[in-house]
Amino acid sequence: MAGLRLGPVLRYADTDSATVWVETDRPCTAEVRCPGGGGGGSAPTFSVEGHHYALIPVTGLPEGSDTPYEVHLGGELVWPPPGSPFPPSTIRTAPRESDGKRPVRVTFGSCRWSSPPSGQDSPVGPDALDALAARIAGDAGADRPDLLLLLGDQVYADETSPQTRSWLASRRDLAEPPGEQVADFEEHTRLYDESWTDPEVRWLLSTVPSLMIFDDHDVIDDWNTSASWLAEMRETPWWQERIVSGLMSYWIYQHLGNLGPAELATDPLYKAVRSAPDGTEALRAFAARADADRPGTRWSYRRDLGRVRLLMVDTRMARVLAEEERAMLHPDEEAWLREQALTDPGGHDHLLIGSSLPWLLPGLVHEAERWNAALCGGERGPRWARFGEWLRRAADLEHWAAFPASFDRLAHLTEEAATAPGGPATVCVLSGDVHHAYAAESRPVGTVRKSLPVGRARVHQLTCSPVHNAIPLPIRAGFRLGWSRAGGLLGRVFARHGRTRRAPVTWRRSGGPWFGNQLMTLTLRGRRADLHLDQARPGRGPARLKRVWEGRLDG
Repeated sequence: MAGLRLGPVLRYADTDSATVWVETDRPCTAEVRCPGGGGGGSAPTFSVEGHHYALIPVTGLPEGSDTPYEVHLGGELVWPPPGSPFPPSTIRTAPRESDGKRPVRVTFGSCRWSSPPSGQDSPVGPDALDALAARIAGDAGADRPDLLLLLGDQVYADETSPQTRSWLASRRDLAEPPGEQVADFEEHTRLYDESWTDPEVRWLLSTVPSLMIFDDHDVIDDWNTSASWLAEMRETPWWQERIVSGLMSYWIYQHLGNLGPAELATDPLYKAVRSAPDGTEALRAFAARADADRPGTRWSYRRDLGRVRLLMVDTRMARVLAEEERAMLHPDEEAWLREQALTDPGGHDHLLIGSSLPWLLPGLVHEAERWNAALCGGERGPRWARFGEWLRRAADLEHWAAFPASFDRLAHLTEEAATAPGGPATVCVLSGDVHHAYAAESRPVGTVRKSLPVGRARVHQLTCSPVHNAIPLPIRAGFRLGWSRAGGLLGRVFARHGRTRRAPVTWRRSGGPWFGNQLMTLTLRGRRADLHLDQARPGRGPARLKRVWEGRLDG
């Protein structure tokens, strides 16, 4: 009898269909059944490196409803498990025609260390995903996200837990590189085992649709930070297997579920992997090509949620790293983003751009990154360039501001989307990475004290991190300084030394900074947009979420 190793993970849901991802312990046919009638589906598993997976298409679901479901493997019921303390997993579908009354709720965050085994306290406090699961499971009337958006660092390949380090030591000598970091595909799968078998998170992922994008720790810290960094990594004996395995596991565990049924039907790699007795060779060849021709593979994607358009942008593999051409997005990727953002502006009420790395940073950090980019580009000569490269890696100076031309082009794009006739009410860039949360509003330079033009959308940077991770005191102090008036004055010193140009937009902080394990939720109803921030707090029983801020974004 086949067993369920991981999942089910509900990935896609629209008006009458969904996809559910599972990992099983042997080949079989995986099936989703809805006991009350109205929908179901099945798929044979495919195999990679001795692991077995299925992405089950579920069709015939009643629109605008919550439908409980079960998972069967080889005809045997495996989900829900016997004695589960959680409510039935359900698939929520949207109404076919939106009347503007039913909101779309998008909950997002990034940077999650896996929770420790049951009975052990976490050294970094309660997990915000555990707390979200407890809220939804414990109150049938509680607001539930329509989408969980995980904006990077879903697993930490370079910062493993004590349990994983012990397991790694049982299979190889940790004195040999890469030491306590993961090295191959099997070790990458261990990270997902550890992260997604957490009982609360497992149930949450089974009942709330999720979208994901990678960031550096999904592979390694500072991933693709510069051309010299990449050249040095490629000279190490362990990097090739690390990057190929990292991309293989990302494709299976995260990226595949980001695709809707229509995209899956035409995806040549998905077809090749499913049709082969063993998909390892096809997937490994794809990952090797994706690494060798980095910007040539598109990891970005679009998802429409009624009249909300979401564009998830790859800010790691799509980079151009040559110093003289340095860009956050390859020209082809940038053209894709531009087309998706500006096509049919009247077809959506809100435009969301998901970027693991924030676009708008605290003023001091922004100016420091632009200054560092100028140094690395040779503005102050070769000695400053060498110092700039060292500092870029040491201080993680690799956000949009560190790619000044890309920052400016995204500023122009958001402004074009905001001023498109009949366009959206809000343009929001959703990000994580920086281990604190904040909201900031962007305006063109020269309009700070002026009223915005009638019909122009409000443009916001919304950043939420971490979901479950450490926030050292120096980081807190640094970001507080970065948002302060004194930080702004210091930033001007960096700008003068680096001879950097002024950004085409200015921005002010509208909320934060907040520090803690936390999640942000956008509630979009018609052309109205509300935002709130919840932080995970310990309780006598399960962790709970406490509302610490809320505000309106569209006016």
